[in-house]
Amino acid sequence: MLTVSFWTSLFGLTEPIFVPEYWNPPSLFDLAQRTGFDIESVIFCFAIGGLAVVIYEALFRPRHQAMTEMEKRMPRHRYHAWALISAPVIFITLYLTTNLNPIYSVSIALISGGLATWYCRPDLKTKMIVGAFIFLVLYFAYFLTLIAMNPGYVEAVWNLSALSGVLVLGVPLEELLFALGVGFLWSSVYEHAMGQKLRHGKA
Repeated sequence: MLTVSFWTSLFGLTEPIFVPEYWNPPSLFDLAQRTGFDIESVIFCFAIGGLAVVIYEALFRPRHQAMTEMEKRMPRHRYHAWALISAPVIFITLYLTTNLNPIYSVSIALISGGLATWYCRPDLKTKMIVGAFIFLVLYFAYFLTLIAMNPGYVEAVWNLSALSGVLVLGVPLEELLFALGVGFLWSSVYEHAMGQKLRHGKA
């Protein structure tokens, strides 16, 4: 959890891409408004990365086991490295070549990277699907508490005119797509990167 959280926290440094195109949040020392960077985004990415990678395991308690050499030589595993880097490559490509709002580019990249992982590691598909929906529910619940504590916060901070404008109980649809993508891809990233597989039950 801590390892993945650390690496995920670095994505918080991409905040200038999203401010103000996607949102314009208040930040400590007004850093987001003055520089585009902020401390809160690094902390946020640290938190969601760790949660997404362990939430399935916290509920279902599978055991990790190293993949065998035979499993690593399976044809699909040859695309292991490409699958791992597919999400950032897709995001950068979309960001540089399209006029999509960055939140759509990152959501497409996360889901596409998840599908690439699924192709390469089909044994992780159950964890990916279940992890995606569990994280979506957790993220949605968190967002509802934010709205309850700060009425009007979404309308004041998110650039809704540049988005679909669809709110689900007050939560921007784009946030839910982002959460689904994070849970889908990130739930498998540790096993995929470290060559681990999951075993359930006592056997």
